[in-house]
Amino acid sequence: QVQLVESGGGLVQAGGSLRLSCAASGSIFSINAMGWYRQAPGKQRELVAAITSGGSTNYADSVKGRFTISRDNAKNTVYLQMNSLKPEDTAVYYCNADVWAIATPRGVHYWGKGTLVTVSK
Repeated sequence: QVQLVESGGGLVQAGGSLRLSCAASGSIFSINAMGWYRQAPGKQRELVAAITSGGSTNYADSVKGRFTISRDNAKNTVYLQMNSLKPEDTAVYYCNADVWAIATPRGVHYWGKGTLVTVSK
């Protein structure tokens, strides 16, 4: 089994910063892409940022220049540094990882339970 556990969410004023972390644990052979998604009330879940095992990144247009995704492969952890936060960034943020578990034939996408980020005006 593989688990993803997010941390770092909370309440912040507009213009502030937060750093989210997501650690993968369990019977992991390797991790391919990792990413962050978010879901605001009444809206669909959307991709915020993703990073490959080699470090290539992509971002949603709405967060480019403000958010930075990074990962520590030795720790099986992905981070999301969020700066210049806006009220419209308020959402539950979910971690996703394409994990190849030990004794399985291919990678499977796993999800964390989410962490709430609230940005006040």
